[in-house]
Amino acid sequence: MADSIKIAFSHHGNRHEFQFALDSTISDLAEKVFVSLSIPQANQKFMITPKLGLLKYPFPDPVLPLSSLLNKKIILLAPLPSEISALSEASAASKPRERSSPVRTATPSRHRDWHRAQEEATYTFGKIVPLPYLPNPEKSRRFLERLRDDAGIKASMRKHKFSVAVLTEMNPAEHTTHESRTLGLNRNRGEVIELRLRTDAYDGYRDYKIIRKTLCHELAHNDFGEHDRNFWDLTNAIEKEVEANDWRSGGHALTDQEFYNPDDSGVEDEHMDGGGWTGGEFVLGGNSNPASQGSSGQGLGRRELMAQAAEERMRKQRGANREADDQAR
Repeated sequence: MADSIKIAFSHHGNRHEFQFALDSTISDLAEKVFVSLSIPQANQKFMITPKLGLLKYPFPDPVLPLSSLLNKKIILLAPLPSEISALSEASAASKPRERSSPVRTATPSRHRDWHRAQEEATYTFGKIVPLPYLPNPEKSRRFLERLRDDAGIKASMRKHKFSVAVLTEMNPAEHTTHESRTLGLNRNRGEVIELRLRTDAYDGYRDYKIIRKTLCHELAHNDFGEHDRNFWDLTNAIEKEVEANDWRSGGHALTDQEFYNPDDSGVEDEHMDGGGWTGGEFVLGGNSNPASQGSSGQGLGRRELMAQAAEERMRKQRGANREADDQAR
């Protein structure tokens, strides 16, 4: 009788095989990956099929026996060590230089939530990548960094323990057809999220809140690949959490914001004449939420959709007016 087992998995197209004792657990696998491949446990996600799905560190069942994973397909979703190293070097380079004069030893603040700070450092976007061959990549970087640092996004990612290796922008020309426009992509459930930041003519950027809503949708794909009821419930929950934790929204004039675009009404003002969600992509060109379609399953006509959009804008405006009146009292 064998006194050990072999667990094989793939990572970025490369096959790895480790040997373990019979009583080893998935936590032992995470430790072995860290020691052998230099990938920290916080960056590790294992896609296991069939049945188990995506397991993220610290796992729902840290003592899950590795013997139960024999004959299953395992994919490690994690950035390469070189990517982690580059990110660490960039972070170190951004630190201020040491002072020549002596300073007092810093002590932890009583008022800072250090547990929360640690979680925010773990459940976030590992790397920001604008497309260097498109105009003004630094402006795209600022857009992506603002999404990363958005108080609502941070709160929701911390709650659901979401971590994404790379947040990048999408080239509109590569994701546009006569029928639809893709707004976002989530590849391998959190390995890479792409967002359509720019207008189709590359002469500006889409509205910040429209893109943030797209990001909420793509984050939900970290847990659910298909657009089923579980996916929509999670998407709606993330959107509500982001709005509730967006404490900055009450203090800034919209026209002062760099990525405010009054002409961008998102899905409402696009060519919504059929189609909708496809695969794991957020697509403009149809009624996005299947729960909002009629019982026949057919999308509404453009006139009806535009009427709904107008009613929704009026409702939001009435709400904003009520908030302004309440603050003035």
